[in-house]
Amino acid sequence: MTAPTGRIAWLDNLRTAIIVLVVNMHACVTYSHVGSWYIKEDPEPALGVRLAFIAWQLGLQSFFMGLLFFVAGFFSHRSLGRRGPAHFLRERAFRLGLPALLYMLLIHPIMAFVLLGHSRVPDRPPLAVLYSAYITSGDVLRGSGPLWFVLALLLFSAVLAGWRSLCPGSSQAMDTGSAAAAGPWGLLSFGIVLGLVTFGVRLFQPIGTSVLNFQLCYFPQYVAAFVVGVAAGRNGWLEALANSRRARVAGWLGVIAGPALLVLLLALGGPPPESGPYRYEGGANWRAFGLALWEQLAGLGLGLGMLALFRRRWTQAGRVARWLSDRSFGVYVLHAPVLVALTPLLRPLDAGPFAKALLLTLLGVGATLAAAEIAHRLPGLRGVRTRQWGRI
Repeated sequence: MTAPTGRIAWLDNLRTAIIVLVVNMHACVTYSHVGSWYIKEDPEPALGVRLAFIAWQLGLQSFFMGLLFFVAGFFSHRSLGRRGPAHFLRERAFRLGLPALLYMLLIHPIMAFVLLGHSRVPDRPPLAVLYSAYITSGDVLRGSGPLWFVLALLLFSAVLAGWRSLCPGSSQAMDTGSAAAAGPWGLLSFGIVLGLVTFGVRLFQPIGTSVLNFQLCYFPQYVAAFVVGVAAGRNGWLEALANSRRARVAGWLGVIAGPALLVLLLALGGPPPESGPYRYEGGANWRAFGLALWEQLAGLGLGLGMLALFRRRWTQAGRVARWLSDRSFGVYVLHAPVLVALTPLLRPLDAGPFAKALLLTLLGVGATLAAAEIAHRLPGLRGVRTRQWGRI
């Protein structure tokens, strides 16, 4: 369904749901101690609890950011076609670069020096000294937090604009749907190749490592998803794919077979050694190969299933859905300091880690929506309209 403004309502709703999952992922890391995040609550959970968190977090990681890059690639093609490379790149620099700079220069240091309790460290240097060291040491380049996505999207957009400038013929849209989406065997082959490439990258950049806050171990999927999103926009087959039986079947396989195969992989692999070349995170071993292949195949199935689900069930373009979509980018930008500020408030609560992670997600989404509404109304931030996030 297309809203009167020209927006695609089901994609707006899909993007909003993914960003809620991003908030949930970071809330889970807070209590699972699995993954990288600003704050992790003690005590570290028992092995059984951690395994349950691991299964959920691996499922999310397998598809949610890749799907966000896919949607961004789809809208990037449309935006580039309307504006041309130069105007498109200027607009991307404004709408993506400014929020990233705001986060790196203001939000991240506030969390590091204030919210995380550094003020209680004895003999702590003044904030001005800490901030100066943060800038001059180059740590600011690693201070993008979850805004790494925005910086990566800006980089992908720059490459796309450069390519279209060098090869203008590639920008000719085929929105009549004359080019069909891949069939079942094409999708399966795509997932297998992506798994092999991911395994290869993790030989050198295993899970848990990063370069300037870019976790390159996941980037094969992100690059491929953006490119395929651009292709979907250019060739006009997104609707056909989302409405197809193969997308629905892939979604059910991701939901049912995905967790079963993950349990089988973990059962066969057993607890990996604390160090050495046989861990799941990466390296020339079958555990890392199995996880990389599972991640891409399960992620492809879950991503296709999400497209099918939202195209069929969540096509609403009502006032509430539009309000949420217009503030979804604000939620993405602001959710980290909100979660970090809320976490200590939940500490006295007598509840298990699963309940706390769920509660932190709900409170975090609600509080961040309120913060995004305030930011939405500030004159200085109106240029970075969250509504335009849907047209990236």
